[in-house]
Amino acid sequence: MTAVNPTPPRALTIAGSDSGGAAGLEADLRAMTACGVHGCVAVTAVTVQNSLGVSGVHLVPAETVAAQVRAVVTDIGVGAAKTGMLASREIIDAVADVVDEVDIGRGPDRTPFVVDPVAASMRGDPLLTENAMEAIRTRLFPRAELATPNLDEVRLLAGITVTDAATAREAAEALHAMGPRYVLVKGGHLHGSPEVVDLLFDGEQTWEFSGPRIDTPHVHGAGDALASATCAALARGLSMPDAVASAERYIRRAVAESYPLGAGVGPVSPFWAVQAHV
Repeated sequence: MTAVNPTPPRALTIAGSDSGGAAGLEADLRAMTACGVHGCVAVTAVTVQNSLGVSGVHLVPAETVAAQVRAVVTDIGVGAAKTGMLASREIIDAVADVVDEVDIGRGPDRTPFVVDPVAASMRGDPLLTENAMEAIRTRLFPRAELATPNLDEVRLLAGITVTDAATAREAAEALHAMGPRYVLVKGGHLHGSPEVVDLLFDGEQTWEFSGPRIDTPHVHGAGDALASATCAALARGLSMPDAVASAERYIRRAVAESYPLGAGVGPVSPFWAVQAHV
């Protein structure tokens, strides 16, 4: 007897590969699977990376990145898409062009587009040239249903250093003015606070998602996983506030279940969610 199972919701990540399997598109696929979605990929870069850091990056040609997006969307179809590390101005421009072509972006008749503006390393150092960051501001943010910057990326993209709730709101307003329908300012890098507060803003209404700060050094891939879990929830048809709430629940548990890996920083864990369904 041959079983024919229904096709699950699908989502697409446009991101770089982490050879250590903790961040990048590997983290995206881990989170998407844990959240019940089939993940597809458009690879932007191959990194030489482990738990101690990145020692090399090889960029995929921009036209090949766009071709991957086109191939996936026109055949498999996706309910939502996200970006991760786009690495160069040329790749950012190619992604902006191809998402327009395949109806991914901001708007009621388009596939939701989550822009995780990976512009800073775990240590806060810039990963993109200013020319590339300007392309995120002017080409990707106006197409984004949601932008998900951490506080280092807020500083690089908007020139605002977030220190409290007031400056987080100021940052959300500044980034929203660049074009995204929603902005999620992630507060995980505001060290010294006993709570982590992420702020979702749509230009009028604000939602706060807070939880206790978990005492672990192993948070590699946390931002990727949060954006991917949100993307997965959107692919399943949730509204934006509900999708972010779902992703926040996922990432809190993933951080709590994180584990050491190698001699450096370990990843957040999807295993608890996967094992719950075995």
